Amino acid sequence: MPMNSFINWIGGKMQLRETILKAFPTETPSHYIEVFGGAGWLLFSRDRHAPVEVFNDRDGDLINLYRCVQHHPEELQREMRLGGEQIPPLSRELFATCLAQLAMPGLTDIQRAARYYYVIRASFGAKRTTVSTMPKPALRHNIDRLPEIQRRLQDVVIDNRDFEPVINCYNKPGALFYLDPPYFKTEGYYEGFSREDHLRLCRSLKGIKGKFILSYNDAPEIRQLYDWCHVEGVRRANNLSYGPNATSVYRELLITNYAPPMPNGIR
Repeated sequence: MPMNSFINWIGGKMQLRETILKAFPTETPSHYIEVFGGAGWLLFSRDRHAPVEVFNDRDGDLINLYRCVQHHPEELQREMRLGGEQIPPLSRELFATCLAQLAMPGLTDIQRAARYYYVIRASFGAKRTTVSTMPKPALRHNIDRLPEIQRRLQDVVIDNRDFEPVINCYNKPGALFYLDPPYFKTEGYYEGFSREDHLRLCRSLKGIKGKFILSYNDAPEIRQLYDWCHVEGVRRANNLSYGPNATSVYRELLITNYAPPMPNGIR
């Protein structure tokens, strides 16, 4: 059964996951690899995508959180409550404390995972920089879901590497890669994901022996970079847009090296 992610994430694919799933190949792949894992909305959308599933992200704190859920959900639940019966409510002071502790050495993996979870869930837009001013009921609710999340993750290979070695490692016929990289000319994803990284990703995907589906923002540079692929434009609500140039709709691209079985949008 499909399930929701237990965290939020900048650029998470909650709104677009059904659209993206319709673009997946009809045949079951031998390997399913999420190269930029994030909140894992596509991973959690099915009980299993392939006999071998891989979840990768370059964010070490994020991967530590996933590994603690995978191997120590009960211990993580206890630590997330920070000594109480329930997780503490939304608090600017606790948010600042957790951020400060994450910047210091000496935390155990479970202590670090619990504080990172709180920072993600309590921050505005999952940016992990400022605390949200809105109520966060899921902050408490998702702690109780960790055993369910652990069962989904129990056979998933969880990795913490740059995208290029991950692609090279699993590059074989029958593999399906889903990639949701930091978007072009946008803020708030990985620090240090440069123009050269976008070019390097494109070069890596040109050598794919299996199939890939790639999410990107709809930028002319990206359309040009992937003019050798099947490119479809899709739209979603723009929930984090503010200011005089804000728009209610955000345009994205689904890019594949195959013709999707069910077109989702406009070219």
